[in-house]
Amino acid sequence: MQTQTEANEIRKQRGKEIAQTCRIMKRERGGYVVPSQSGHGVYLVQYIDYKPVCECPDFEKCGCFGIKCKHIWAVELTINKQENADGSTTITKTAKITYSQDWSAYNKAQKNEKALFMDLLFDLCGSVKNPTYDFGRPTLPLADMIFCSVFKVYSTFSGRRFTTDMRTAKEKNYIDKVPCYNSVFNYFQKEELTPILKKLIEISALPLKSVEDKFAIDSSGFSTRRYARWFDFKYGKEKDVRIWLKAHLVCGTQTNIVTSAEITEAYSHDTKEFPSLVNATSRNFNVKEVSADNGYSSRENIELADGIGATAFIPFKSNTSGKAGGSMLWKKMYHYFMFQREEFLDHYHKRSNVETTFHMIKAKFGTQLRSKTKTAEINEALCKILAHNICVIIQEMFELGIEPIFYAQKVGGD
Repeated sequence: MQTQTEANEIRKQRGKEIAQTCRIMKRERGGYVVPSQSGHGVYLVQYIDYKPVCECPDFEKCGCFGIKCKHIWAVELTINKQENADGSTTITKTAKITYSQDWSAYNKAQKNEKALFMDLLFDLCGSVKNPTYDFGRPTLPLADMIFCSVFKVYSTFSGRRFTTDMRTAKEKNYIDKVPCYNSVFNYFQKEELTPILKKLIEISALPLKSVEDKFAIDSSGFSTRRYARWFDFKYGKEKDVRIWLKAHLVCGTQTNIVTSAEITEAYSHDTKEFPSLVNATSRNFNVKEVSADNGYSSRENIELADGIGATAFIPFKSNTSGKAGGSMLWKKMYHYFMFQREEFLDHYHKRSNVETTFHMIKAKFGTQLRSKTKTAEINEALCKILAHNICVIIQEMFELGIEPIFYAQKVGGD
């Protein structure tokens, strides 16, 4: 069980994040409007009889035990009033952290993104090996179909409207011929496409190998067009619920490049994907830190990170005892978390970059998967991640001056 001090300390750190990254407004009628950290709505913090009160669920649950919610902490850290001996009042405001933007580089990247996207995607697809042709009607080149599939996801157009972009690609000799839009849909349904797309995601991150050494891991859902149906005996009628898939990924905390990815069922537990994703990243990058939320907390995951020369900054759950249980590293990290909390959280909060990565992907390429079968949905989600990586590389070409070189690795084939 958490003590009151521990609970307040955790909420204080979260409140500090809100104070530094969000705008807290004072109401004319009294109180402060604090944005929700999840991005949905706001909460009102008021002082009633000199005691802070918040309308959030956390305060309703824990406020009676003397625990301040993160929104109250955000207000108190933003506006700190101090009464002086002479009767005057000193108000200290917490400065909001802002990050400079190289607008010149950003503008150049955005203006040239589509042309560079096709160029880089063509280079990536050059590593795709076509399967051996045996007999029957000749199939379309695999590299061309992967190019069209990823480019379609990037465009966010429907298959029919995307035909114009395929003609443009043909004119620039990125593909041999313009396929029918239905052929693109058919290739999304090929299971053999999945491992190729995963490998291309790893290859696409290699130009930033010298930049990234600290990583974050998390998962997020993509909704589909499929529904599950069941009979609700309580209300005596059938009900539908939308099926969704979960994308697990590791990203660099400097550039938001995705270094490895996996798509699973909606309720697949996050911690099971940790070993494969981190090991895939360590094959190409020098991993020094891995940040993740407490859903990934286990002795095995901490030991695995240590085995590749990295430190796993994963906060411990409230019911964790801290006993070694065969892992002295687990005990060491537990004491680090308990007694050097602020230093630990400085590393752990790099995890927020993976949420930024998911936001970048969904804001640009959509939150819903348009495909209608599970295999096609998995491949479409991987195409979104690959398209995101190429966009990141284009941005870093102008900001860092890198020259992307995709190593000559053959992917796919027999």
